[in-house]
Amino acid sequence: MTQAIANNDLELIQPLANPRALTDEQFMSLPEDGNRYEYVDGELVIVANSGVEHGYLALTLGYFLTGFVRTHRLGVTCDSSTAFKMKTGNKRSPDLAFIAKERLQGLKRLPKGFFDGAPDLAVEIISPNNTFEEIHNKLVEYFENRTRLVWVILPDEECVLVYHKPKPSKLLQLEDSLDGEDVIPNFNLPLAELFQELSF
Repeated sequence: MTQAIANNDLELIQPLANPRALTDEQFMSLPEDGNRYEYVDGELVIVANSGVEHGYLALTLGYFLTGFVRTHRLGVTCDSSTAFKMKTGNKRSPDLAFIAKERLQGLKRLPKGFFDGAPDLAVEIISPNNTFEEIHNKLVEYFENRTRLVWVILPDEECVLVYHKPKPSKLLQLEDSLDGEDVIPNFNLPLAELFQELSF
């Protein structure tokens, strides 16, 4: 769910000769105003806050994914506050991301700024106001920047679209499982575990 920021709002960030041409440093220095931002095609874009279901799904999948990745020392996972720098200069933030250890060789600490390129696995959870064009454009850019696998989660339908390129490869339903394939080998999570009803 996104909304382009009006030009006069950019004046609150820092006066620029071209108010839409933000440098990496200016993007990282945006005020902590409760909003999350992406930078797309020269425009600063607000990524709106999500509902409870969206946040729950992201955290639940992140819990299983992070536990598996850490246990098997496969790389690192990142949440939706992480910005990935595309070849175009765009800054994209998936709802959940995995970066394989092969792309982190030689590092003792993770970068404090952007990660160059897209994650190996990107997860997008569909919100009510997301558009097909918006999600498609993200996926195209992910795959142009080294992403190998994308899961698009559709909460209302309780299903997941799996992508190895910008067109979906398969549809997973409630009786199926998420498979990390060769990106996160041996990771497997039944969708019923992700979409289970509340029981207290």
